[in-house]
Amino acid sequence: MARHPSRTRSAPLRPPAPAPWKVLALALLGGVLGAGPGGVGRAGSEMLAARAMAAEPQHPQGSQVPQPPNFLIVVADDMGYSDAGCYGGEIATPNLDRLAARGLRFTQMYSAARCWPSRACILTGYYAQQVRMDPPQGPLPDWCRVLPHYLKPRGYRCYHVGKWHLMGAPRPVADAGFDRSWCLEDHNRYFAPRRALLDDQRQPPVAEGSGFYVTTAMADYSLEFLRQHRREHAGRPFLLYLAFTAPHFPLHALQEDIARYRQRFRKGWDVLRQERSERMQRMGLVAGKLPPREPEVVPFWNFAEAELQKRIGPGEVGRAVSWESLSEPQKDLQATKMAIHAAMIDRMDRELGRVLDEIRAMGALDNTVVMFVSDNGASAEQIIRGDGHDPGAQPGSARTFLCLGPGFSTLANTPFRLHKHWVHEGGIASPFIVSWPAGLKAWGELRHTPCHFIDLLPTVLELAGVKPEPAWRGAVAPPLPGRSLVPALAADRPIAREYLYWHHQTNRAIRVGDWKLVSAGTKDTTGPWELYDLRTDRSETQNLAAAHPDKVRQLEQLWQRCEDEFRRQAGPPPKAAKAGKAKPRAKSKAKTGPNPQAPAPLHSPPKPSAKAKSKPADSFPHKPFL
Repeated sequence: MARHPSRTRSAPLRPPAPAPWKVLALALLGGVLGAGPGGVGRAGSEMLAARAMAAEPQHPQGSQVPQPPNFLIVVADDMGYSDAGCYGGEIATPNLDRLAARGLRFTQMYSAARCWPSRACILTGYYAQQVRMDPPQGPLPDWCRVLPHYLKPRGYRCYHVGKWHLMGAPRPVADAGFDRSWCLEDHNRYFAPRRALLDDQRQPPVAEGSGFYVTTAMADYSLEFLRQHRREHAGRPFLLYLAFTAPHFPLHALQEDIARYRQRFRKGWDVLRQERSERMQRMGLVAGKLPPREPEVVPFWNFAEAELQKRIGPGEVGRAVSWESLSEPQKDLQATKMAIHAAMIDRMDRELGRVLDEIRAMGALDNTVVMFVSDNGASAEQIIRGDGHDPGAQPGSARTFLCLGPGFSTLANTPFRLHKHWVHEGGIASPFIVSWPAGLKAWGELRHTPCHFIDLLPTVLELAGVKPEPAWRGAVAPPLPGRSLVPALAADRPIAREYLYWHHQTNRAIRVGDWKLVSAGTKDTTGPWELYDLRTDRSETQNLAAAHPDKVRQLEQLWQRCEDEFRRQAGPPPKAAKAGKAKPRAKSKAKTGPNPQAPAPLHSPPKPSAKAKSKPADSFPHKPFL
């Protein structure tokens, strides 16, 4: 399979009002995409802005929007809040930038801090604690639906490509209701994954050296499903849930992509973080001061510094220390790792562009609601698994296992504190882009209302015209905790809600209005509560807990009520189900056999060896560090 299929891009669409476009275009020209080796440069940015401003929309303003719309929900994996160009980063993401310019960027979208709870929120519309998904404890409750269960009665065809990680419904087709699915289960290998499912059926492993790359394969399967939809179901709306694994560790990227960023991050995380923060403030994304680095805070499961240097080499760094304190070998490896991280995002954006081009070729792009998020903040994790790490192999290649680490994760999460796994803003703040050319009157604008992944499903249902019945499988489901964001699509207005809640491992938080109560725990114990006024201190630099003890007690009591109620709603897991491993949902009526319309696997993998056949099939890798 070719790694770089040819592309023919049509010109992006023109927003009805030019003023917001000019703001974003000027930001791009001012360095969001970055001149020099790591970016497209001023000339490329000018060309991008000029093409976008000059193009005509496919539907004139005020034309009737056909109903219901299609949906493309795109999830990045461990991408920092400000990595994308349209959020202030140095990485070239022209397709995301175009979606933002002809759509909306939300500045206060929240995840659930980790891969699997975030995906539970997106796919079910509930907090992960309500559906036994944080921690994972067996199957979803019988009353819990997954997004296709709501959409298919409305006539939708539903497709999934990429990461799954909804362990309570382990089969995307049989348990979650998708019509087609290519599900990656091997999250340790980008070039030769060993475990994947096509329509719930296990596929042979990919041969090493075959030219396969996971991010490109995800676009290939997306195109295959869309083309089948166009041939066989052209009159029906579709949902494509495209869950990339980039830029999750291991840092694996195509060498030609890495080359574009080889020198881009040599300034180091301190200088680049300050530059990125200032750029974001000019773009209107954030306000307030940049918090200091926190070198004492790393995930409790990380390798110790000495072990890192023993297994990776003398260039590895275990903490977010001053860039100027590093040796030259350390600066070189750290900048190289960030270059690989950037290359993975760059490639994801390119492959997303192929998917958007296909939807455009179908004549469906105007009436497709595109949503883009990242499942959590960038990761400070530093571990080795899979095939291990060969210090002599080229960084980013299949024989390496590098992680971004806390230094450049701090840059990726600018301007916020901490990282994936924590529920301070750096762990839970997500970019959120919404584009719908035929349905949005406002293009290129920002939305500042706080929102959460639990809001995505109610938003999709309202746009699709779905009013779900409260009962499912003979049980009445709790009310969805999220709110539809449809009012915010029309104007920058607040969405009324009582609270937003978080709990992941020993990290806890609750937000009511602008007040946020948050606690960073250790391996076994919760930490003290901290209190922040996010209206003036989104970066969580001024702890007001001592000054407002009554507010701390009030919010702590509310958090505990949520915790108790959500666990009660989830109910105890079935005794036969082990934590993190769900049995198939018994009452599902979805077919589990091979799909007779399914194409051959796109990567044409080899047949399993005799040795591989003798091993039991791997279960979904419910590792605690995904």
